[in-house]
Amino acid sequence: MPGNPASKRPHIDRATPKSFSPVQIFNDEASEERAENARLSSFIGAIAVGDLVKSTLGPKGMDKILQSMSTGEIMVTNDGATILKSIWLDNPAAKVLVNLSKVQDDEVGDGTTSVCVFGSELLREAEKLVNQKIHPQVIIEGYRIASAAALKALEAAAVDNGSNPEKFRKDLINIAKTTLSSKVLSQDRVYFAELAVDAVLRLKGSTNLDNIQIIKKAGGRLIDSYLDEGFILDKKIGVNCPKRIENATILIANTPMDTDKIKVFGARVRVDATGKLADLERAERDKMQDKVEKIKSHGINCFVNRQLIYNWPEQLFADAGIMSIEHADFDGVERLALVTGGEIASTFDHPELVKLGKCKLIEEIMIGEDKLIKFSGVAAGEACTVVLRGATHQLLDEAERSLHDALAVLSQTVKETRTVLGGGCSEMLMSKAVDEAAAVTPGKKALAVEAFARALRQMPTILADNAGYDSSDLVSRLRAAHYAGNSDAGLDMAKGDVGNVRELGITESYNSRSRSSCPRPRPQR
Repeated sequence: MPGNPASKRPHIDRATPKSFSPVQIFNDEASEERAENARLSSFIGAIAVGDLVKSTLGPKGMDKILQSMSTGEIMVTNDGATILKSIWLDNPAAKVLVNLSKVQDDEVGDGTTSVCVFGSELLREAEKLVNQKIHPQVIIEGYRIASAAALKALEAAAVDNGSNPEKFRKDLINIAKTTLSSKVLSQDRVYFAELAVDAVLRLKGSTNLDNIQIIKKAGGRLIDSYLDEGFILDKKIGVNCPKRIENATILIANTPMDTDKIKVFGARVRVDATGKLADLERAERDKMQDKVEKIKSHGINCFVNRQLIYNWPEQLFADAGIMSIEHADFDGVERLALVTGGEIASTFDHPELVKLGKCKLIEEIMIGEDKLIKFSGVAAGEACTVVLRGATHQLLDEAERSLHDALAVLSQTVKETRTVLGGGCSEMLMSKAVDEAAAVTPGKKALAVEAFARALRQMPTILADNAGYDSSDLVSRLRAAHYAGNSDAGLDMAKGDVGNVRELGITESYNSRSRSSCPRPRPQR
């Protein structure tokens, strides 16, 4: 009927529902992994990274040769953090392990390989448990129980000689020797351990390694390296300037000193006579002379500039008896300002606002065939310079990385003075404590706790494998020694036997070992 409202309703076919096209939320080139595939991908990526660096672990670990695909530059190193930072990865779990290694390197300085290898071993054990249909949350709960037991055992075994300077220095030297035993400096580790300890003790408790400068000079042997008091700048003194100044007052600047010529590209000067050009040059020289006079008004006898100092201002400084040093790179002027107590200036209109640096003596010295400038008696009395000598640049670069690791772990040990034993002793000690915790843990969590103990025992196993020894025999004997009550037993890599690592002086920082072998358990809610 015309008046029926139902006749105006649209017709709906309920038999054929309307189909919707799926919404694309990823990029066209994105891939998605779920469930078992995603978990397997994470396991494989992280374990592969651990296998990549575990051959560098320990005193008999091997070096890796890294070649840049873009520049072709070659690097030879066994530093875990350096290797992991240099390789390209697209696996997210592998990147997590790389980040763990970077954090270890930033906070402690040593143990970068250990933390990566131990993390991969934990995941290797977790993969076996997942294949036994144990839920990941159960595995994580067991790992937390094991981690707490391991940390408690490590704390009980730690020794603190911080109140005894003589014993603490011996601990520091042993830690440095243990750190350097797996580096390129291992042949001269006793000499470099003493050198590193002397440098760190000069810091007087500070962890700021900027006060310790490392200069690399090719030529000579590694044993020719030495520690020098003060600061050494790898630059030359200006022409005709004094080569030696006592009780120096230093102005450190970052300012252009080359305005004695027109240097604006594309500038056009139109003159109607050559005399006008001479007037222009004279105006520029007068402007530079005024700037030099302002600098001299600070009452200084040494001027250090990050930028170039051209001939005319250099001559003015020489005539005034002021030592001028040009083109000191930014790291050089930053460090020089730090150790001399000055600040970097860029304007000179207010001398009363500029903070000048002080030192007792500036002189030119020779290292090999190069001339350098030495600043002695600086305001920061803890400042010092390590001069590294070596045959090649690759060797010097690796020696610098090795020494930096030792300096970093020693500076942290001065802050946290507890020490533990190395050579696989601490890992086996923690493994025993975790096994005991597993014996009283009910349910499937006990399997995860036992897996944590097996991962700990893999560390001395890898040490023995890298040295070419029978790891099954050595680790089983080491384990038996600990269960027999010999808590000082560890691996003697020189003899390929189980020995007393306390007598051997194989000591590690508690801070380094606790972070790399037993991560802090998360507090329960």
